[in-house]
This record gives sequence, structure tokens and C-alpha cells, in this order.
Amino acid sequence: MKTKLAIAIAAALMSASCAITEPTNNNTAAVTPPAVLATAANSQATANQSLTIKQIMADQDWVARSPENAYWMLDGSGVLYQQKREGSILRDWYHQPLDQGAHKVPVEKLHNYAYNNGVYNADRTLLAYTFEGNVFVRDLAQGETKQLTRDEARQSQLLFLTNGQLAYRQNNDFFVVDPATGLTQQIAALETKDAPKANTDAKDFVAREQQELIKFVQVERQNKADRFAQQQQLQQSNRSLAPQPFYLGQGKQVVAASLSPAGDKLIVAISDPQKWRADGDIMPNYVTEDGRVAAESVRARVADAKPVEHQVMVLDLTSGEQTQLTYNTLPGWNDDVLADVRKENYAAQGKTYTSEKKPRPITLMQDWGWQSGAIRWSDDGSEAALMLEAWDNKDRWIASVDFGGKRFVNHERLHDEAWINYTHNEFGFLPNSKTLWFQSEADGYAHLYVKPLNGKIKQLTQGNFVTEDPTVSANGDYIYFSGNKTHPGNYEVYRVHTQSAQLEQLTKLGGINNYELSPQEDKLLVKHSEALQPEELYVQNIGEDIAKRLTQTVTDEFMAFDWVAPEIVPVPSSHVEHPIYTRVYYPKDYDPNRAEKYPAVVFIHGAGYLQNAHAGWSGYQREFMFHTFLTQQGYVVLDLDYRGSKGYGRDWRTAIYRQMGTPEVEDLVDVVKWAGESTNVDTDRMGTYGGSYGGFLTFMALFKEPGLFKAGSALRPVSDWAHYNTGYTSNILNLPDDDPIAYRRSSPIYFTEGLEDALLINSPMVDDNVFFQDSVRLVQRLIEHEKEDFETAIFPVEPHGFRQPSSWLDEYRRIFKLFEENLK
Repeated sequence: MKTKLAIAIAAALMSASCAITEPTNNNTAAVTPPAVLATAANSQATANQSLTIKQIMADQDWVARSPENAYWMLDGSGVLYQQKREGSILRDWYHQPLDQGAHKVPVEKLHNYAYNNGVYNADRTLLAYTFEGNVFVRDLAQGETKQLTRDEARQSQLLFLTNGQLAYRQNNDFFVVDPATGLTQQIAALETKDAPKANTDAKDFVAREQQELIKFVQVERQNKADRFAQQQQLQQSNRSLAPQPFYLGQGKQVVAASLSPAGDKLIVAISDPQKWRADGDIMPNYVTEDGRVAAESVRARVADAKPVEHQVMVLDLTSGEQTQLTYNTLPGWNDDVLADVRKENYAAQGKTYTSEKKPRPITLMQDWGWQSGAIRWSDDGSEAALMLEAWDNKDRWIASVDFGGKRFVNHERLHDEAWINYTHNEFGFLPNSKTLWFQSEADGYAHLYVKPLNGKIKQLTQGNFVTEDPTVSANGDYIYFSGNKTHPGNYEVYRVHTQSAQLEQLTKLGGINNYELSPQEDKLLVKHSEALQPEELYVQNIGEDIAKRLTQTVTDEFMAFDWVAPEIVPVPSSHVEHPIYTRVYYPKDYDPNRAEKYPAVVFIHGAGYLQNAHAGWSGYQREFMFHTFLTQQGYVVLDLDYRGSKGYGRDWRTAIYRQMGTPEVEDLVDVVKWAGESTNVDTDRMGTYGGSYGGFLTFMALFKEPGLFKAGSALRPVSDWAHYNTGYTSNILNLPDDDPIAYRRSSPIYFTEGLEDALLINSPMVDDNVFFQDSVRLVQRLIEHEKEDFETAIFPVEPHGFRQPSSWLDEYRRIFKLFEENLK
């Protein structure tokens, strides 16, 4: 008997249907979509439809042109969203009222609606935002929009000050504008050079003698000094002039700058200039418009990375004083956190490592999902908090600034022996308070916390689930978020009270649910998807269980096929207590007692830190459709969230530290074993495939566990982690100079001799993420090992994410052929 799933997606669909209603006015012709039918009815109506790889890999307009970047109208009467234009890469904007059909927003009116990331003034009567780099202010009472800038410069970091003025940043200059009069003033300028002098000091003996002997030189130098002093006096005394710049040092670069809402201070982070590449970091592009080979610039490799430190400065806009904050008040700022790693690597080289305390390079936190940056102010501008991280990725601090004491005050040190997560780091001050709120993996899962600056940390959410996309209510009473509390593969919308920590589940739709809180905070715009339904928009009143559907963008053509809804199975792990959640796709006529066992294919998702065994629409939509195609050809398909995947907490995430490709392959072995024991699958006829990180794991599985799979296809695969980027790789494997053991343990190129089964390598040639060179070097290793059963397919015009349907088609025809020839 096959193991019954902890949650079946089909069941999730049924439960969701109880909580969703169709719109009362279904006039959506402007958005194009037909009604979405129930899966069961669709199955009965389309039993004879034939699915082909060519259909699957065609331009994805045939599936759905789902709403994108959706957000609320300011009055909560409707929503705005983008939709891909049919047959084009362009997107158009649509306005969807809650009580009628959608209509396209005219291009000439787009600037009136581009307020999604706008900022409010204190009493929320004005909203400022940027459109195409220019500043607009909307009077919410009058419903009027005023344009404040119209130029080629790009304005950003809009902020209403406590005095009612609107501040913005333009390059490294800061301005304030009176929304009523439009009067604009510069309040700060940042210059990455040394402060000017009247005269330069003599640089050597000859210059000193010249200045002492020649009277003309002495007069000229005195004149320069007098003119400089006069200009300095004018600058300091005449308020009609722009303020004198802050000079941050020759050759420095500004990493971040944040203005206080009080308009009296700037916090600025600077560093030495950083190059993102070296002259030799190039990629040949063979198919160009002029028929010549173009040398495309690409990023540097982690093997070439050097530690970086940010210097944090407080700039007083009133006095002109500059203060550098040091990191020595942060706990662990000088710990040798890599001591054990270095000892192991030194010992392998026959050397002895001696640990010592010394300052660690520290920077502003770089979270991959942030928009607001690592510097946050209280609403009155009296307090500031920064999120800082050690460059070795082992510590993260949330620290406020003691402006009087000119120092950092630590409020949370999050230490991880592996690495600090590069997501789940949202934080800030609760509105009109001196209380911090933040996300932390302190208890093993990404949860929400609050902490008064002078008080103790209080945990608001807890349990074996993660919080995503937190939003603080305008009064600070609630933090809204989506989370997988009911099941790892089901994300619903919740809110938690910041005082009582009382948790409320707001949606019960099943599947995956992201959200936008309405400006009036009485409704949710829910971005809902299910396994067989791409993301669509729904609206739900807070406090009610019924969600009304707003958009219908899935096509009749897509609904004409009898798609297989996978089951989510908690496959037991032989290495850890937590199960390996796996999507399992069975053929429609699956017979657990059939005499001839089924061949099977295991899909390995990319990114490493990504979740795919969930109850929503997969980001791998072509692969999802390909899996239905495989079931129609008699295959069982499995798709696992191996260790390292997202959504399962810190320990699952960091299991791959210093050993990428080891825990994941162990999980592949367990999934294959489970398939043989719990389903009617022939484990001697199993294949695998995956792209990017999935391609890397295909290599590792075939090289380190020969015979586990009879055939595997590695798409755009990493073969040597020393050649990948710094931001991702150094988290997991440290730097190659510090930890060569981890790189040799984790890189497929060191294990090529183990290949015994059929291997297909699919490599795009203009991939600036995983370089084509990764495949070239690995193929050379296979040749030198005199391996026979491998082949390579190249794709001359494709980057990491394929763009051409013909390339998708060629790739997946080859993958299917590989399976047919080796598994049937």
C-alpha cells in the first residue's frame, strides 16, 4: 500500500472551494479570462486530450497571464495589477474595482496610480511616491496629485519629515521640498573625497625649499588662503547657500545613507571601492547581431573574493560634525568564529593553527528581499536601529545608536555556527514608539519578536513554521504575515497582536496565499494559487472566512488538459527526525498491485534554498506540466524538498553547511528507497533531472551514488563552487582560502570518476549565473577519466533562465529521450 499523504493537494482544493466565491459581477472581458472549472469536472470533460512536450514548452501565454505586482487603490475600492500583454514581453496596468470588471489604465494616467511604495505624512493626509524617477504628492482629501520634479535625475528614498516637509535623495545629495509651495532646498551633500584645503602641503625637500625661497610663491599661497577663508566664512554665515558637503574620504564609496525623520542627522555607511569583476571575468557570446564574438562582462568568483568592511558614520546636519561608530560594543565582534574550520584545514596541510581574537569585518545586513535597507528610524527621528552582519556570515546584530555616547547598543545578537539566513530579516520600529520589531531564527524558525529599547525581547510567534512577508499595522497593534502553520506546504495569512501575542488565522483557502493589506486595514488582497491553478487575485474582509475572486486569467486551452494533482508525502528520513516532504505524481491508471512495476523520475528543484513540495502553483510550471506528461507515459514522478530547502526551519536549511551535496543525496537515497517500499516503483528503473542547484545535485547523485539512478540530466549545472558567486556560496562553504576542504567535499568536479550511469549535460552558453565554463571543465574531467556514457547539449543563445520556446523544447525532448532509452 502506498503511504497516504499528510496533505493531498486535491483535498486542499476541495477545502479551498468552500471558502471562495465567484465575483458577483463577472464582467472581466478586458482581462480576457474564462471561468475556472473544478478539477474533477475538467477531468471528465477532457479525458481524451493529448499532451505533448511541444505544447508544454510553447510560449507560456497559453497557460495563463496571471496578475503581477498587485496592490490596493488608495480608497480600498479596487486593486491595480500588471498583466503580460499577449504575445509580448510588455506588461500593461489594469484597474480592477471590487464590484465590476477590470479595465486597462491609460499610459497617460499611469503616474496617478504608481503609489504602491509611497510614504504617508504623519496624519496620513498626503502620500508621496515616485514614478519614472520623479516625485509626486497626492492630497488624499482632495484626490489631487501634484508633480514636484520633472527632470532626468532619479529621486528616491522619499520621507516626510516631522516638520511636514518632504525629503528625498538624488544621487548622494539630500533635498527637502515644501509640498504646498514646491520650494526645494538641499540639506546635505556627500562627497567621496578629502575635504578641500587652501593650499597643499609641500610634498618633498624641493617643494619645501621653493616655498621658503621664492616670495612670489609665498604671495600666491597667501592669496589662495585668503580666498578660501572668505568662501568658508560665506558658506558658514549665509543661509542662502547650499550647505557645505560632508567629505567622506578620497576613494571611498557610499554603501547606504539614511536621513532622520527629524531632518537633523544622516547615518551613512561607506567602504573602500568594491569591484564586482576583474578584467578577466568575461563570457564569450557567439550569436550576436554583427556576427562577431562579443566578450560579455560577468561577475567575479567566490575564489577571488576578499573581506569587506563598512564604516558607519553619523553626520550632524546642524553642526556639520562627523562621527564614526566602532563595532567594539557588539558582543562577539572580535571572536575567531572560524577557529575550528581553520584548525581542520591547517591540519590537513600539516600545519598548526593558533586562534586569536581580532576585529572581524562587519557590514550592513544584505537581505535579498529587502526594499527599505538596513537602517531604520523611529517615527520621530530620535532613535535609529541598524542590522549588521559579520562578513564571515556567522553573526547578525540589531543595534540602536546611542547618539550621545556615540556608540552602538546591541539588542539582539543572532549567532549561527553555519550561516545567518539571507532572508527573514525584516525589522523596524513599531509606529510612534521606541519598540523594535523583528524576525529572527533564534528558536530555529523564522518568527516575530518585539523589544523596547530599554526592555526585554518578547517572542510573538512560535512553533514549527515560518513567518513570511510581515506587515505592521498603522497603529502598531498587529503584525500581519503569511505562514505555513497548518502544514509546511500550505501558507495562510495571519496576524499577531504586538502586546498580547494573540495569533489569528485570517484565511483558510488552502494552497499558497500571499497578501496586501488594504489602506483602511479592513480587507486583504489575497494572491492565491493551488497546484492546478496559477496565481489569481481574491479579496477577503478581515474577520470573515469568505474570499471573493477578482481575476480569472487561466486559459481554456490550459484547462482542456487533465492535469495530475500531486500528493505531498512526508517521506521518512533515515538521518533526521523531520520527514522529506515530496510531491508524488501518479499515473491516472496507477495500480499499486500491477505485476510490472512502474519506472520513475525524481525532479530536483534548483536554488537550494527554495520550497517546491507545497500545495500552490509551482514556480517550475513547465516542469509541473512535464510531470503530467511523464505520468501519461507510465512514469511515477517524485519532487522532493531535500535538506537545504526553504520553509522547514534553520536546521533543515543549514544541514548542508560545509557539505553541499551530501545531505541532499542522502535524502535522494531515502526517497528512492521509500518509492520502492511504499509504491509500485521499480527502483532499478529510476532517473533524475534538475537545473542549476538541481543540476549540481544530479551530478553529485550520479557521481557519489552510482546505480541509484540509471540516467540523469543536469541542466545549467554548477560543477565547482569556487567558480560561483560570493554572496551565495560563502554563506555555506566559507571562503575557499579559509575552507578548501568544504569546496572539495562539495564540488562535483572532484567526483567525476564515479560516473557509471547515463548522463546528459544541458548547458546554456551565455549563462552569467552558472558559467558555461562549469560544464566545459567537468566534461574535460570525464574525458580524462575515459567515461563513455555521457553527452552534452549546448544552447548558444540562452542565459540561465531559458527564453526561447525552441530551446525549452529541444532540452526536454532530450531529457525525455534519455529516460525512454534507459528506464523503459
